[in-house]
Amino acid sequence: MELYYYKRSVGVAILLSFVTCGIYAFYWLYQLLSSHYKLNNLPNNAGMDIVLYIVTCGLYGIYLGYKIGKLESTAHHAMGMAPRDDSILYLILTIFGLWVVVYAIVQSNLNTMVDQVQMRGPHGGPGYGPGPGHGPHGPQGPQQGPWN
Repeated sequence: MELYYYKRSVGVAILLSFVTCGIYAFYWLYQLLSSHYKLNNLPNNAGMDIVLYIVTCGLYGIYLGYKIGKLESTAHHAMGMAPRDDSILYLILTIFGLWVVVYAIVQSNLNTMVDQVQMRGPHGGPGYGPGPGHGPHGPQGPQQGPWN
């Protein structure tokens, strides 16, 4: 499975979300949702999710906290990782207005998934990570992937 996702610094994303008075947070949420839709081979509805979030004055965002937890759980399972369902935790944090904590946790989990894919190669085999006999481009030579 190829991972069409770029790692993002959690601290920088949080800082930009506050400095831009939440505008960057919408972009960040869009990227998080898009990545999860792609990981789950689902149609990308992230744009509609953001529109509904804005139109409902944030009420749909409470549901998104739960939804992104479910998407994350199925993405873990699809990648062969142990699935863990944090959807209730995300829902509770979102209800209490701690959306930035939810985004940070989801971003950290996505960054971990990217690291694991890079360590085992895009198709589940060895390569792309440090190890004996592996150069900086893996055993097959330079590859142009979505994470380069």
